[in-house]
Amino acid sequence: MPSLPDVEIMTIGDELLYGQVIDTNSAFMGQELAKLGLRVRQITSVSDRADEIVAALDLARQRAQVVLMTGGLGPTKDDLTKHVLARYFGAELVLHHATLEHVEGIFRRFNRPMLDVNRQQALVPANCQVLFNAVGTAPGMWFESQQTVFVSMPGVPHEMKYLMTHEVLPRLQQHFRTPPIEHVVVQTIGLGESFLAQQIEAWEAALPPNVKLAYLPYLGGVRLRLTGHDDGQPNLRARMEALLPSLQELLGEHIFAEGEIKLEEAVGQLLLQRGLTVGTAESCTGGLLAHRLTSVPGSSRYFQGSVIAYSNDIKVRELDVKPETLATHGAVSEATVAEMAEGLRRRLGVDVALATSGIAGPEGGTPEKPVGTICFAYADAHRTVTRQISFDRGRQLNVEYTTTMALNLLRQEVVK
Repeated sequence: MPSLPDVEIMTIGDELLYGQVIDTNSAFMGQELAKLGLRVRQITSVSDRADEIVAALDLARQRAQVVLMTGGLGPTKDDLTKHVLARYFGAELVLHHATLEHVEGIFRRFNRPMLDVNRQQALVPANCQVLFNAVGTAPGMWFESQQTVFVSMPGVPHEMKYLMTHEVLPRLQQHFRTPPIEHVVVQTIGLGESFLAQQIEAWEAALPPNVKLAYLPYLGGVRLRLTGHDDGQPNLRARMEALLPSLQELLGEHIFAEGEIKLEEAVGQLLLQRGLTVGTAESCTGGLLAHRLTSVPGSSRYFQGSVIAYSNDIKVRELDVKPETLATHGAVSEATVAEMAEGLRRRLGVDVALATSGIAGPEGGTPEKPVGTICFAYADAHRTVTRQISFDRGRQLNVEYTTTMALNLLRQEVVK
């Protein structure tokens, strides 16, 4: 067996091909496999037809030593994967008693009758290794055939993630004896990929031969991922982390965290460290800014509340925005968001406040203030800071980008 096998991901289901369900499973699997140094060479989507699944399996075994399949393991008639795999590997379906007991236990806990189709979830090909699915009724299945590993998992994302994390990845690591590999991630914001690459060009060129850098852009920033492969020397991770201070010198405040951490998590940590409370006054973002802040476990220790002031009347009545400010500058203005943030801080009694107002689109723009004109503000007891940006990538992205820029403003001001 090769130490670093080629991997193919195969998603099964008409709903994926029709666009009714978005394939998030492949992204998760690719990310987790990369942590082991395993590279996905191909992702294939297949319909719920037995002949097409078989054809895809035949092609996959020619390209890869590991084939990871998701989908088609449910209790309905269009769920063919298990039956196809039984025929493909020349085995009959047999009852797996441990799985049956698990499924029966689930139905007892929910006080629901167990139908025959649910009982059939415990049938598996006789020559597979059963992978216990603690969070669902369909077990995973592991086959080894002609030096290729085939793994079948449910398509339900949380079930697939459980099986990948608890069963598949540990088995792959043991089966192929993957060499040590380390990942170090640096989170940046406020620089596009090309500008970032130019700024750290010399630093990247000086990286050791066994350390590679990947640029992973997202809306508003770029994740920098260093991947280090074993070179026979000790302390691989420590040596990789020793490369970061010089990167910090180059990028400064554009780095907001190290590791797999979101901006809202980094902001929450800063607020906790400084003992500050926060609230949001939102117009164009419609509560998304509050949602991002409260998506972090433990955010109740610093997040106090929000006012979604979509109308001007609410801005005046609940946030103390002056009517003359609206009349003179308009709802989308730095003057208005400044008063929104200041008013919210007084009303909620928070240490710091954020406010947003903008023209998210697709309509509502004017020659003076086109779609994508967005204002946001930060206020604390000593100062109010405002920003205006122009960003139009469609309504949803405009709103998401606004929340990212507002959170970054909060981060920048809190550390001053």
